[in-house]
Amino acid sequence: MLSVPARWLVRVRPRLLLAMLLLPALGGADVAGETAQAAPPADAPAHAPVQNWSFKGPFGHFDLAAVQRGYAVFAGVCASCHSLTQVQFSDFGGMGLTQEQVAALAASWQVTAGRDAEGHLRHRKATPDDALPRPYADADAARAANRGAVPPDLSRITQVYPGGADRVYALLTGYAAAKNSVTAAGAGAGAGAGAGAGGETHATLPEMGFANPYAIGHRTAMPPPLRDNAVLYADGTQPTAQQEARDVTTFLAWVSSPHADDKRRLGVGVVLYLCFLACLLVILKRRIWSHVAK
Repeated sequence: MLSVPARWLVRVRPRLLLAMLLLPALGGADVAGETAQAAPPADAPAHAPVQNWSFKGPFGHFDLAAVQRGYAVFAGVCASCHSLTQVQFSDFGGMGLTQEQVAALAASWQVTAGRDAEGHLRHRKATPDDALPRPYADADAARAANRGAVPPDLSRITQVYPGGADRVYALLTGYAAAKNSVTAAGAGAGAGAGAGAGGETHATLPEMGFANPYAIGHRTAMPPPLRDNAVLYADGTQPTAQQEARDVTTFLAWVSSPHADDKRRLGVGVVLYLCFLACLLVILKRRIWSHVAK
């Protein structure tokens, strides 16, 4: 502005001059605002590491052996708190089981069958046409059993959960990364209460939540669900905590989209058909117009 001749400034309207003076300041404020807006909140979940899943990509496919192992983890660990309300036992035929195996699997579950004359709930063995039973009768019962938290339904968890399968796997295995901070937090809270060191962590942690960098607020009401040898795999795979987390995540991804493989195969077939049709049309076009002189 100092290099502009004085006679020019006389002709400049006051409003335009004010705008020219304030423009750099406003631009800097906009940049600062965008930077602040782009910065994630301090309690935002950590970005889950990208995993190499067999079902990712247009040519991916589900490893049905891993899906079956994941079902074993869900039935043995997760089903005590979480439900699959949108899944019927007959759907498990899609993970490579025969009808006889599906019927035997369903018979290992108990479902409600009304009430008896005294008003008590009756139970029976499930059939392939039944949906998987809920672990709790209603949300109030779930809250009472889980210190006020309601475990979510897992029928579509990898589709509706931000981060998908990568974040589910990271959440299941993220307790180990935060183990030291959890122990320190529990010990500090217990010391403040004057309790013995042996019961400090276990008494305090359920109230304050369990540390996990991939949970909202870096705390979750769910205790570490997996451990080594928590289930027994029928195919002889070593059931480490990481393997169990990977298998149950694959199972939940399959449950969320059980027809994904069929859609991929159909899509590949359609693309090949369209390519063949395009080549055929090109050949036909050249044959029809071959007699026309250029």
